Amino acid sequence: MTEILNTVSNGGGTGTPLLIAHGLFGTARNWGVLAKRLADGRQVIAVDMRNHGGSFRAASNTYSDMAGDLARVIESSGGKVDVLGHSMGGKAAMTLALSRPELLAGLIVADIAPVAHSHSHLNYIEAMQAVDLARVTRRSDADPTLAEAIPEPMLRSFLLQNLVVEEGRASWRINLAALAANMAPLLDFPADLPEAAFDGPAFFL
Repeated sequence: MTEILNTVSNGGGTGTPLLIAHGLFGTARNWGVLAKRLADGRQVIAVDMRNHGGSFRAASNTYSDMAGDLARVIESSGGKVDVLGHSMGGKAAMTLALSRPELLAGLIVADIAPVAHSHSHLNYIEAMQAVDLARVTRRSDADPTLAEAIPEPMLRSFLLQNLVVEEGRASWRINLAALAANMAPLLDFPADLPEAAFDGPAFFL
């Protein structure tokens, strides 16, 4: 069975729908306030990318995978959409625009370029994996362990949004192992995309 991303929808109307793809370690909920503000006269759909939030878990997490996931969400909506992608979501959106341009009315890319990056986020994943979840009863319990590797409080707070405690058990709502295994393609940009270009409006921020 084909998996479909978890989505959070706001608004409605006749305007072109807007699809929002978050960045690495994020979720659709990160865009909650902005999604509501943008939902004036049109539907705004924020997704949890694969291996994030409430979406499905998968061993592979390439940009081609993620572009395919976004394509299925658009196809289920029944028409073209504007796509806003941030960071990892921006690379996924660009991959989608080049591989399935007929699905997009417009493209917005924030905080990322279609190039390979040399930095890695493995240290963040390792810090989250180092948390002893058996000793966590609330998010703040995990902060001291993260602080040993991540000194920035705001960054730790962002990462800890992925930690949930339900019925006395703590867990990460993010597939840390899969993201670690796919870090190389996540830092790269696909080189095997079709030669066809996206000729619709595009804005890079």
